[in-house]
Amino acid sequence: MSGHAAVRARWTGGACALAALAVAVYAVGSGDYPMSVPDVLRTLAGGGSAAETFIVTELRLPRVVTGLLAGAALALSGAVFQSLVRNPLGSPDVLGFTQGAATGALVAVVAAGGGAAAVAGGAVLGGIATGAPIHLLAWRDGGYGHRLILVGIGAAAVLTGVNNYLLTRAQVVDAARAVLWLTGSLDGRGWGNAAAVAVAVGVAGPAVVACGRPLRALELGDDPAHALGVRVRTVRFAALGGAVLLSAAAAAAAGPVAFVALTAPQLARRLTGAPGPNLVPSMCLGAALLTAADVVGQRAVPGHQVPVGVVTGLLGGGYLVWLLARGRKRA
Repeated sequence: MSGHAAVRARWTGGACALAALAVAVYAVGSGDYPMSVPDVLRTLAGGGSAAETFIVTELRLPRVVTGLLAGAALALSGAVFQSLVRNPLGSPDVLGFTQGAATGALVAVVAAGGGAAAVAGGAVLGGIATGAPIHLLAWRDGGYGHRLILVGIGAAAVLTGVNNYLLTRAQVVDAARAVLWLTGSLDGRGWGNAAAVAVAVGVAGPAVVACGRPLRALELGDDPAHALGVRVRTVRFAALGGAVLLSAAAAAAAGPVAFVALTAPQLARRLTGAPGPNLVPSMCLGAALLTAADVVGQRAVPGHQVPVGVVTGLLGGGYLVWLLARGRKRA
């Protein structure tokens, strides 16, 4: 049974990766200047016209790559948080890390009047600065997951109040820019945004994926994990640090996009049918979900672009309500 589940998880991860690639190709080819799939692939290979090359490589591809990487980072961090707290509602949105990244970005906008680079840097620093005290306050032998949830929810409430206050102190133009960022959007994203989140995924991603087996053992509890030879504190610190960095980098690139970190790991677990965090399938599915949501946002309202955070909020909220309703029927 364990071998069957592992094979199914690998096949599911591969299918999710192919789905993300297919959505990315469609996103690059769709728009006011439509391109077929062969034209997109030919242009990516260097055989397109000057106009096609400019549209693909300068206008559409940076946005799509940023969406793929941000979705993968959010889903991977969400899978780690849900595994650490042993609760399907564990995600950076709920535990305060996203709110901390938003606080850092708002400080950069309101206090320093910074541009896109300053906002991204502030988001990363805010997420990391939030993660450290939450981890320290939750740290104690036994019951770490429950304390992390409680401390994270409290931190999220405090930081939400701070963010609202910062918005009231901002100039009208800065406040409008901050609200758009807080909603979550991929509009206007360039290669610099993609490169920043790519560095975070390249550095923290392999380290977090390497913690997959120990995290699965940690879901049994600290004592069973110790008995299986897992260095509980080391694994927990490494996984949490990587997840905080991933969520902060995703927020810096695309804003605090809601529900991807919450929904993607749950969908991945249902598709694989395997226990544990399912890190790689979650990562691939998150990339596909965020990119698909951005495509929906660009096409849902003719003549207007709906921010991707609005789309993920609507879809993710509906999925959460469906899960609760389904659980009530089973009960």
